[in-house]
Amino acid sequence: MSASVAPLHLVPEPDEGLALRYYKVTAKDGTELVAWTNDVAGPTVLLCNGLGTNPYAWPALLDPQCGVRVISWNHRGTGGSERPSDRDHVGIDAFVEDAASVLDASGVKSCTVMGWSMGVNTAFELATLHPDRVDGLFAVAGVPGGTFSSMLAPLGVPRWARAALTVNAARLMRLTGPLTSQFFRRAPVGPKVVTFLSHTGFMLPVADPELTAETVREMFQTPVEWYMHLAVQTSKHLRISLRNIDVPTSFVAGRWDVLASSEDMRTAAERIDGAEYTELNASHFVAMEKPDEVHELLLSLLDRVPDRGTLF
Repeated sequence: MSASVAPLHLVPEPDEGLALRYYKVTAKDGTELVAWTNDVAGPTVLLCNGLGTNPYAWPALLDPQCGVRVISWNHRGTGGSERPSDRDHVGIDAFVEDAASVLDASGVKSCTVMGWSMGVNTAFELATLHPDRVDGLFAVAGVPGGTFSSMLAPLGVPRWARAALTVNAARLMRLTGPLTSQFFRRAPVGPKVVTFLSHTGFMLPVADPELTAETVREMFQTPVEWYMHLAVQTSKHLRISLRNIDVPTSFVAGRWDVLASSEDMRTAAERIDGAEYTELNASHFVAMEKPDEVHELLLSLLDRVPDRGTLF
């Protein structure tokens, strides 16, 4: 498949009152990415977001008074970011390259790196490959590698069956994606839909239904087949050795998370000297359900990071 660009009009204009600005960054392989920042005064944090998600999933970080400067980007082929010329160059290794490109474009040599969901894989891989660029790690609802083997734990699915079930489901949805993408793009998503989702068990009640609806609407603009292609490629990322992680680290888990086992997050924290682990009564969407609690934990981690961000 040749390179293509998702129409930039799919990137929304920031809502009034939100701290949010979009800009462009060229990745190492020439792929043009849509990056974003809240332009808030405070220590810089690089956010490796959940797969195909967007700024609206982090209501606390879009508050102009949040006290943390966030830099991040939309994944390849989502949110206005270009698809790469090599359609398979979209796994965790590619996302690590993109993370480094965003740091370079912002003039940041090193900072605290936070990840959500599959972004935790990216954050820990960045810390493993480029330890000089990572001053601290904040892992939210995600594990450092082997993510698909961590899914479905609260449903009692045995570990040996989890990856086979979830990866094959992603492959099937990739095949049927062209039939469902138009439906999702046109689906009317508002607070009522969010309320319904929040009673399914997959998601729990959120703090800001309007911003959550915006999160879902933006995600629905990504063709299903491309999103599932990203998922299949990222499923190849194996569990990372944590023996060399020596920066302040915190894990924040959701007790009812079906996409990232809280038990796996707890044991990962135990393998890192001095790491902190917090479990909240939340799902995978903990930053939307418990934004204030997650933000306080981020600020607590930043207090433990000595340099709090270094510029070139």
